[in-house]
Amino acid sequence: MARRAAIVLTAALLASSALTACSTEKPASDSSPGAKTGSGGTITLGFAQVGAESGWRTANTKSVQEAAKKAGITLKFSDAQQKQENQIKAIRTFIQQKVDVIAFSPVVESGWDTVLKEAKDAGIPVILTDRAVDTKDTSLYKTFLGSDFVKEGKSAGEWLTAAYANEQGPVNIVELQGTTGSAPANDRKSGFADVIRADDKFKIVASQSGDFTRAKGKEVMQAFLKSQKDIDVLYAHNDDMALGAIQAIEESGKKPGADIKVISVDGIKDAFVAMTEGKINVVVECNPLLGDQLMELTKKVAAGQEVPTRVETEEGVFPQDKAAAALPTRNY
Repeated sequence: MARRAAIVLTAALLASSALTACSTEKPASDSSPGAKTGSGGTITLGFAQVGAESGWRTANTKSVQEAAKKAGITLKFSDAQQKQENQIKAIRTFIQQKVDVIAFSPVVESGWDTVLKEAKDAGIPVILTDRAVDTKDTSLYKTFLGSDFVKEGKSAGEWLTAAYANEQGPVNIVELQGTTGSAPANDRKSGFADVIRADDKFKIVASQSGDFTRAKGKEVMQAFLKSQKDIDVLYAHNDDMALGAIQAIEESGKKPGADIKVISVDGIKDAFVAMTEGKINVVVECNPLLGDQLMELTKKVAAGQEVPTRVETEEGVFPQDKAAAALPTRNY
């Protein structure tokens, strides 16, 4: 009987010890990608990219991906293939996935209020990168990171007016616009027009979208060359369209940079090579390497910190005579 009692007592003590251990054990934390674990937790960023329409965009995507990895931020990436409906679908997917921050470069300026309100209602802050949106409710996003496209257009116009200051005119200009309705297309057009309208010798004789692509730039330039007998200047809203147009100019028997002056925006390496060959006269820089700045902003808004409503990148203007010296420094 004594032995049996000892066995029962021992079993009871072991059961009590096990119950005590279970009651004091802390629940395991969620270590899955994107789960926050206090101040040291991983941040998940949903990024909806426009597409891969140009060398600039490819460099921009690479910058974001590399910066996220370096910053220890989990990146969920979506390529919209230049379609707004794809970006809206991606943003809604990010909302369902409960990411911490959403960033995107809008395909076009308008039509975002509904999906941005959905993100706001879900408590997910939004960062606009590279391109702005047209909305009266600025509370739908935390900040904009990118370039001043109007200023870029004005810089292009200022170079042109200075280059033709002693010319009598007329100066006939053809314009290759970016994607219709996009912020860079709208703003680069308006900035350029604001400058050249002060002198009526400058005339835009044809203006059409080339969708920011090299192939479309060539196609539209071919049409310009057929419809316009006298073209003095090509103003392209990005380098890829300019490079496509240069092919069309050369195939027509004319010399780009000489017979037709070429003004472009972006600053990709291929454009600087073309400048060293005398085929582009000036490039207005638009910096695509926004990754590091985006990750810093992502960390701040995820933590609920205040950030500026607009963060601009530093950029320059590179005329032909500076191309050779600047070419080795181009990273995209």
